[in-house]
Amino acid sequence: MALATKGLGKGLSALMNDELSTPLAPPSSEKGLQTLPIEVLQAGKYQPRTQFDEKALEELAASIKKNGLLQPILVRKLAKGRFEIIAGERRFRAAKLAKLNEVPVIVRESGDSETLELALIENIQREELNPLEEAGAYARLMEEFSYTQESLAKTLGKSRSHVANMLRLNGLPASVKQFIASGELSMGHARCLVGLANANDLAERIVRENLNVRQAEALAQGKSLGEPKPQLSTNKKQSGKNKVSFVSSENKDADILQLEAMLSDNLGLKVAMYTRSAQSGEVVISYESLIELDEVLRRLGGSA
Repeated sequence: MALATKGLGKGLSALMNDELSTPLAPPSSEKGLQTLPIEVLQAGKYQPRTQFDEKALEELAASIKKNGLLQPILVRKLAKGRFEIIAGERRFRAAKLAKLNEVPVIVRESGDSETLELALIENIQREELNPLEEAGAYARLMEEFSYTQESLAKTLGKSRSHVANMLRLNGLPASVKQFIASGELSMGHARCLVGLANANDLAERIVRENLNVRQAEALAQGKSLGEPKPQLSTNKKQSGKNKVSFVSSENKDADILQLEAMLSDNLGLKVAMYTRSAQSGEVVISYESLIELDEVLRRLGGSA
């Protein structure tokens, strides 16, 4: 597959650029930007999202009632005057809730393969998929379009380790996946359960006891949950310089823990944040191979 010629790594907006600069065409146009009756549109069969937040849909519908649908829906033409959604199903659902009679669309010639690629990649790049949907999308792109982890990471602008970690989620038991889908387990929680025979029992305990990611990692490794984790604190003596001491990770602010989890998910590596004061601290990125180190250095603008 010629990845470079399709330009999928640029996102859906890049694919629409030329068409969005033109005025709305009459409904009789075969291609390009136009308006269509909403009843001739149908949901895409390649839509990777399986869950839609009803409250968020209602909020979007309220905005559409007030301001109209500002961003077109990308569709392809089917037989008998029907159109299938390639990207924009959330906007389509909200428009129906807002009781719009017609919506702006961009009609694109697209076969099944390209439709699936566009639907998956557009959702991934907009970060609208939960971890399981994203992992499933990665697997489909690799299985059906011969992507490798490296080419997929490059196309999506992700690290290879992130892609690898996401794909590992597909091997988790169904019961653990349910916890992830419901939001009871984060990506950080799930990552430490991959490959464990007792993953389901551990997941149930993590949810039951509301354990954070660091506690879940300790549990998965068979360590005591009360074992302290070092965190930097300030002791301003010795010629005005900070003297580093350590305190338990249990004292970490919830915002710091959330930032750690977000950075870990984005990099696909373990990240720890240590605070010295309200405005200073350290970020520690852990790696387990030279390949992971090389990826960190590449993303920071250095070289291995």
